[in-house]
Amino acid sequence: MMAYLDAWLDLKTVVWLFPVVFMFHDLEEIITVEGWGRRNRHKLNRLLSARLATNFEKILNMTTAQFAVAVTVILVFVSSSTFLAANEGSYLFFVTCITVAFLHVFTHAGQSLLLGAYTPGVVTAVTIVLPYSAYVYHRLFDSGLIGWQTVGLCVLLSLLAVPVVITALAAGRHMVPSGSGDRCTGKETGLVN
Repeated sequence: MMAYLDAWLDLKTVVWLFPVVFMFHDLEEIITVEGWGRRNRHKLNRLLSARLATNFEKILNMTTAQFAVAVTVILVFVSSSTFLAANEGSYLFFVTCITVAFLHVFTHAGQSLLLGAYTPGVVTAVTIVLPYSAYVYHRLFDSGLIGWQTVGLCVLLSLLAVPVVITALAAGRHMVPSGSGDRCTGKETGLVN
């Protein structure tokens, strides 16, 4: 299978697929996060320590629109890293972002195992992000563009994603005020009576 993909897709195409993979994954999260958070808030509060529960409360209270703004902020980083890799041959930022995506798969899987249930993003994390990121590593290693030292550095640099995500979530909450008027209930579209 890898040999077939290697022959069919050039490296530039593989790199440019990153924003597409990111959006498929984050669309699953955007669509499900608000309702899931409402339904599972009490279960999470029982499972998590008081400090962790307080930190997650802000995410659980986010509306779909607020979360979409946060995803858009992160998409800027994903797209920038992709552009630099595909057009400039600069792979460090790209591999760092791929490493964040790869490690993020395991947070989704861990959350689902901890809760014993579906969590937003777990389906596309396991079925799309994991195989894509593994394939990107394969192609970059095979092309001689990265080695284990680069991956190790990118694992360390991936810690910088934490403040980026926190800032993106804060931007979503700041740019889209919360309140009863911004939640999509289906009534606005006529889908629900």
